[in-house]
Amino acid sequence: MELSVARFSCVLFSLLAGLASGLEIISTGPTSIEKASGQSVKLDCQFTLGPEDSGPLDIEWSLLSSDNQKEDKVVILYSGDRAYENYYEPLKGRVHFNSADPKNGDASINLTGLKSSDSGTYQCKVKKAPGIRSRKMLLIVMVKPSKPRCYTEGPAQEGKDIVLRCMSNEGTNPLQYSWEKTSDNKLLPASAVLDPVAGTINVKNASASASGTYRCTSSNRVGTEECILHLNVTPPPNTPGIIAGAIIAVLLILIIIAIILFCCCRARHRKKYEKEICNEIREDVPPPKSRVSTARSFTVGSQRSSLGSMSPSNLHEYALKPQYDKIPSSEEYERPPSQAPLPPPNAGKMAGPNLSRMGAIPVMIPAQNRDGSIV
Repeated sequence: MELSVARFSCVLFSLLAGLASGLEIISTGPTSIEKASGQSVKLDCQFTLGPEDSGPLDIEWSLLSSDNQKEDKVVILYSGDRAYENYYEPLKGRVHFNSADPKNGDASINLTGLKSSDSGTYQCKVKKAPGIRSRKMLLIVMVKPSKPRCYTEGPAQEGKDIVLRCMSNEGTNPLQYSWEKTSDNKLLPASAVLDPVAGTINVKNASASASGTYRCTSSNRVGTEECILHLNVTPPPNTPGIIAGAIIAVLLILIIIAIILFCCCRARHRKKYEKEICNEIREDVPPPKSRVSTARSFTVGSQRSSLGSMSPSNLHEYALKPQYDKIPSSEEYERPPSQAPLPPPNAGKMAGPNLSRMGAIPVMIPAQNRDGSIV
């Protein structure tokens, strides 16, 4: 409430002072300006002085607060023939007087590198006692649309509904979207329904003629951007064939898995069977022959062959070898050589009948001369 009363008092004082002075602001430009972010703007404030305005010249630019409970922010100041440009931190380095010497009647300022936060109402106040004059201007800094993204929603197939969508992530509202076809006959499908606010175009029951190149334009009062979309409407797929192929593929996979499992189980069972067979005792293999029977057969056979080849002339010599005449018993064969029995000291000659009883066969040997020829 106190700030409102103070403003009213200041305005009233300005009116009374204006009646008694020749100070006038002569700018007639627009009081509302729209600019895009990043651009520059000139806030015009031209004035004239009268002969009666003899006091010091003060120029003050301020950003008025939208809330009456908050104070206005001084942006730039000219006082005592000196400019104070870095007065407001958010606009530091971006605000300058348009004239190098504002006392010549040009109190205009330039704002560069505009941001959306620079939007607001700016007031130019020129004071030269006893005159005071002011002028207000509304600055709207708008953000132009960012490059939109074009894409489709839904299957791009014949007989289906296809939605073409266009969207800008940045930009000051209101944003407007427009679609156009740039290929073939450059006409949108007859069933297309456009929504310029949402940025969509709905193509119902799409056909092959809807295929082509589309361009979407996003715009607001300070700029435009566009994107390109290529649409290709294809025939619907063979659904029964796809289902049958999928079923066959699943069956083949199951069969392959079953074969692999069968082979693994069979190999495991075979390995286990071979391991059990190796651990069993073979009962059908006959035991090895004893050393006694082998020795006896060898002795008897050798005696028979020796006796069969003897003649009456060498039977006497054979009888003198009693150690080899009898077959050793199993006890004598298994007895160590150190315990073998010695032959009797007086072993007599063996007679012919005894040899016959032992199985000897008489053999007649023809007479030979001394030189070895047969007589």
